[in-house]
Amino acid sequence: MRLVLPKLYVILDAALLNNSPHDCAQELAAAGVRLMQYRDKSASARHLLQTSRELVSSLTSHGVSLVVNDRPDVAALAGAAGVHVGQEDLEPEQVRAVVGKEIWVGVSTHNLDQFRRAAATSADYIAVGPIFATTSKQNPDPVVGLEFISQVRTLTDKPIVAIGGITLERAASVIAAGADCVAVIRDVVYAAKPGERARRFLETLDAAKHAATI
Repeated sequence: MRLVLPKLYVILDAALLNNSPHDCAQELAAAGVRLMQYRDKSASARHLLQTSRELVSSLTSHGVSLVVNDRPDVAALAGAAGVHVGQEDLEPEQVRAVVGKEIWVGVSTHNLDQFRRAAATSADYIAVGPIFATTSKQNPDPVVGLEFISQVRTLTDKPIVAIGGITLERAASVIAAGADCVAVIRDVVYAAKPGERARRFLETLDAAKHAATI
């Protein structure tokens, strides 16, 4: 069965959060965010597992799905809904061998060749980007633009997650280009009131989804 993702996917990057992952996640859950990813590139495996377990435990009652970045072993042990890997991480089928069939596997792609390869795997969703210039990564890949979403939309029926430099003002155009889901980091977690900002994203994306079906 094809995975259906919420329109908004907030990435809790430990290096960018203004408060604790738990507090930020609770505020976003209360605002209606139903899909989050926890990313901490510098944490030890033990600390990452502890934090991921705490997030899963606190978010489940809100109906929130948590995805763990990079580490399929941690995702499985934490009881997370999914794991997300990049081009330098394990291949999707290797990840699947660790997490099994029940945990989602997402993979990042940055060009057409990577996307085609990902589409041929058992990955549940494929992320594409950066759509716009981004400052959330130290060495970002080249910007692919909205046109890339439209190009790859015809190549798979897997959910496409757009990421990279997506702001509230740009979110509708990403959905209009063919993305199923918008991943956001800085424009939500850096906001003075992340929950309020997330609500505005959800309203914008709902309107964009409705417009796309007319």
